[in-house]
Order: sequence, then structure tokens, then C-alpha cells
Amino acid sequence: MSLSYQDIAEILKSIDDSDAEEIEIEVEGFRLAVRKRNASAPSDHSYRATTDPVKLPEKTEQNLPPAMPDAGSRESASPLPEPTEAPADHTIIRAPMVGTFYRRSDPDSEPFVEQGSVINKGDPLCLIEVMKLYTTIESTVDGTVVSIFAEDGNLVEFNQQLFLISQ
Repeated sequence: MSLSYQDIAEILKSIDDSDAEEIEIEVEGFRLAVRKRNASAPSDHSYRATTDPVKLPEKTEQNLPPAMPDAGSRESASPLPEPTEAPADHTIIRAPMVGTFYRRSDPDSEPFVEQGSVINKGDPLCLIEVMKLYTTIESTVDGTVVSIFAEDGNLVEFNQQLFLISQ
């Protein structure tokens, strides 16, 4: 497995959209270190990527990634859930990054929230783990947890619905 330019662009966008200040990824001798310079100024993020000296293989038919299906062939690809709007007086909390979803801080702890939990803005809802880096996802509103869409320990996609909160 190797990282494509599209993978790197998605990683940078995910970091930019998240509260994470830095991430390091290493895949087959390629190391990508991303750090936000001005974490307090969200509109001015700068990135620096470094690589260990590695001779990259030449592109050949054998090592090219499989072609992505075009928009016209969606029937053959697994369908992606369409983004939905929250009902009036409700908020959808979405995943700010791709990673593993955890409802609790460790296997022996109680979940941060359950369906029906009353929460305040800033309360932890879950953790998302990316390469041993855990990010706490906090509520952006006061309210009650109506639904939990992700399963504990499962992979979540960027912008995937995680929680529905009534206000």
C-alpha cells in the first residue's frame, strides 16, 4: 500500500478541518509529518511534509492503483450515504476525519454518551483514532442524544454522521 497524491490531499483537508494540530504517517518508507503552524488562527494553516530518502518505484502497469469508478458506474461501486439535513431543532455531529470510532476512553470504561443522554456544549461524545493518535469529538450544542449512528470500534469516514442531537 502506498499513498497517492489524492490520499495526501485528503489527509491535509482532514487535518485542516479537525482540531488536531499534528499527525505523522509512515507507509512503506514514506513519512509524512503535518503540523499546523498557527493553531489559534484557523484561516492560516501551513503544512510541511518531509520524507525519508526513499527511491520510489517507477510507475508501471503492475504497480498502478486500481482505477476509480467514474460517476456513471456508481451501480458497480458501493453506494455512499447521501448527506442529510438535520430535522428542525436537531444537530448532526459528523466525523471530522477518517479513523476508528470509539464510544469510550478505554475498554473498561462506560461510554461517553448513550441514546437519551443529556449533554452540554463541549462534552466529549467519542474518540476517533488515526494511527495511535486519539481525537476527542465534543458536542457543539447543548441537548439530548437522539441517535448514535456509528458502531464502537468500526471505521468511520470523513463527514460521516456520528450523532443526532436534539436541542
